[in-house]
Amino acid sequence: KGPRDDRWYLPLMAPNTKGAKFAWLDPTSIYINAAAYSDLLDDLTEPLDPASIDVVGGLDAMGFVLGAGIAARLGCGFLPVRKAGKLCGDTDRAEFSNYSGRTQGMAIRQPAFAPETRVLLVDQWVETGGTMDGAIRLVERQGGVVAGLVAIAIETNAQTEAYRATYHCVSA
Repeated sequence: KGPRDDRWYLPLMAPNTKGAKFAWLDPTSIYINAAAYSDLLDDLTEPLDPASIDVVGGLDAMGFVLGAGIAARLGCGFLPVRKAGKLCGDTDRAEFSNYSGRTQGMAIRQPAFAPETRVLLVDQWVETGGTMDGAIRLVERQGGVVAGLVAIAIETNAQTEAYRATYHCVSA
């Protein structure tokens, strides 16, 4: 399959129902359509080097859908980055301010991986970058290396521009 630039599946997303303050769209209409989901995964994995990624971390909850699909395409393991309080066993937790300005916590198992493990972080949407910031801090605190960031959409703001300057970022 060759490169495709049309991103034909993006208009399938349900419209923003959260209001003008948020850029959020619902991609579940892409996920349920086999051809659209497959093409989305192709487009998101094409610019990645599987040899530079050890594990894919999917952010709770919709990042699980993309992250697991990307992990399977890349032949990597999958690390769930959960909302705090959802994992059993010992966890590491990071607080952050989400897109709505509320403080939340994210958690991963402790230990989740060996030091120097290269973790690709995946979420469906990076708007303000707060949730992704929590995931980055968790990976780095456990001695992991952030191998890149992937999302259907990564908005443009000071935080996401800092991500683009620091990490390999891929979006549809």
